[in-house]
Amino acid sequence: MVRHSHDVIRHTSDTVVKTMIKGLKAALGAVAVGLLAGTSLAHAQSADDELVKKGAYVARLGDCVACHTALHGQVYAGGLSIQTPIGTIYSTNITPDPTHGIGTYTFKEFDEAVRHGVRKDGSTLYPAMPYPSFARMTQDDMKALYAYFMHGVKPVAQPNKPAGISWPLSMRWPLSIWRSVFAPAPKDFTPAPGTDADIARGEYLVTGPGHCGACHTPRGFGMQEKALDASGGADFLSGGAPIDNWIAPSLRNDPVLGLGRWSEDDIYQFLKSGRIDHSAVFGGMADVVGWSTQYFTDSDLRAMAKYLKALPPVPPARGDYKYDASTAQALDSNNTSGMPGAKEYVEQCAICHRNDGGGVARMFPPLAGNPVVVSENPTSVAHIIVAGAVLPPTNWAPSAVAMPGYKNVLSDQQIADVVNFIRTSWGNKAPANVTAADIQKLRVDHAPISTYSWGFGGNDTATWGVFHPQPYGAGWTFAPQTHTGEDEAQ
Repeated sequence: MVRHSHDVIRHTSDTVVKTMIKGLKAALGAVAVGLLAGTSLAHAQSADDELVKKGAYVARLGDCVACHTALHGQVYAGGLSIQTPIGTIYSTNITPDPTHGIGTYTFKEFDEAVRHGVRKDGSTLYPAMPYPSFARMTQDDMKALYAYFMHGVKPVAQPNKPAGISWPLSMRWPLSIWRSVFAPAPKDFTPAPGTDADIARGEYLVTGPGHCGACHTPRGFGMQEKALDASGGADFLSGGAPIDNWIAPSLRNDPVLGLGRWSEDDIYQFLKSGRIDHSAVFGGMADVVGWSTQYFTDSDLRAMAKYLKALPPVPPARGDYKYDASTAQALDSNNTSGMPGAKEYVEQCAICHRNDGGGVARMFPPLAGNPVVVSENPTSVAHIIVAGAVLPPTNWAPSAVAMPGYKNVLSDQQIADVVNFIRTSWGNKAPANVTAADIQKLRVDHAPISTYSWGFGGNDTATWGVFHPQPYGAGWTFAPQTHTGEDEAQ
């Protein structure tokens, strides 16, 4: 009986030990699984964070924030005023707010809006949204962009402003026809076989997310960009119409009107800091540098520069530029007789831009040989004299430099004379055709200087037709508000 008890005890002990070992194995297994699951979860979280981070950079490439943030407004909450010939529209709230923003958008619906130009409700977006350029963005960039807006942007419960366009022009169904005619079918960008890798990257940035052609390419009668890439010929990036009273100049190799005398490094430095020895950013491009390109990687900036300099050459519209010292000599000798505007220039402008029109490197741009000064349309140079401008601070050039406006200092006639003087001095060869009436309209009505006629015409005389004058240049375009110099909070 004693031995039997011992057997029972031994059997019970064996069972307990086996059970304990089994339980220990299960526990260790659970711990191992938990550790593996934790590792997998951490990896997934890291991957999500990386995707959001990439999306934040893609948003910089597309400069989404500048248009989708109102003056003095909250980031991405919309409300920026965009003037069009048929009325005012406002940028929309693209924060992940579920009521007023895009918080309920699926990726497919997000992609439809960005690359196809179709809203969640199925209606077509106004082409102030540059979806014809975004149509070539890659799916990888789109997925990152979606992740950023859904998980990296703070939701803002701000209602969208209704468009100030009267019926019947407010109807959206005609926009679907425009989209089918002028907008390309979305397709991931693929460079031509054999294209240099840097040039291919630059082409993607310029023609895709960067949507440079939206401002720098002239528009046709249907408001469409006349070319979306270099295959469109000399029109591509050949200069746009007035936007918020600033002219986007040519980015082609023209030595007078374009970038013909710029090096790749000039373009790189300009996009990075907003200023180089012979040029400084202004107007709408100040927003682009301040909000977008200064944040690009060096490799992306150099790729864009390399692509722009590699574009097929275009015939120079005005030959080459040659400096003429006679203006400087006359001003140095105080001989301003017979030169309307020269006296005002010496008194008000020469302190910064000098008698020789050379300016001060990286602060006050030269006027001699400046493509903006001699552009076909004089609105830019007239507007900067009337209203002034600010050279925005950047991470790489933190000083802000301002030019005062002269609308309350000089008369309309004096400003017109100064504009014409600048456009015809130091070897500049532009028409001296700005009048006091032009300046009055610019100063009082904020209307760009018109160089266009009634009826139909070519690039420089295109209009809507005989029933309405063309107020925004070759074809017509949108004029968004610019933040620089207006919105100190930004």
